[in-house]
Amino acid sequence: MDFIEELSWRGLIHQTTPGVKEHLAKGMAVGYGGFDPTAPSLQIGNLVAIMMLVHFQRAGHKPIALVGGATAMIGDPSGKSAERNLLGIDEIRNNEAKIRAQLEYFLQFDGVPNPAEIVNNHDWFGGMALLDFLRD
Repeated sequence: MDFIEELSWRGLIHQTTPGVKEHLAKGMAVGYGGFDPTAPSLQIGNLVAIMMLVHFQRAGHKPIALVGGATAMIGDPSGKSAERNLLGIDEIRNNEAKIRAQLEYFLQFDGVPNPAEIVNNHDWFGGMALLDFLRD
């Protein structure tokens, strides 16, 4: 069973982009799920994204766990009445390591042709200046 069939069988697909099934059939694709590192642990709301990555990897594709280290430093723009506490990069990196340890229960990071990776968006956004961002 391929990735799309697996998700359909599980009732996890409402609609897809035209041609995605054919694209995935061509060979290994890369997909990601995003995780918020403002806490040292994942929560039940992460389970759907984790399981999507699990099924993606089992179907022969490469999963990326994207930790939002840069976005975690900004705060919570969701319109809540109170903002979450702003964290420093050291605490975010510590949380990232703990999240990786939890993801290792589900994803294979070594010993397979399509190992999972964990990346942090702070690695490419952290050094970006505001004017460079706005201009470029």
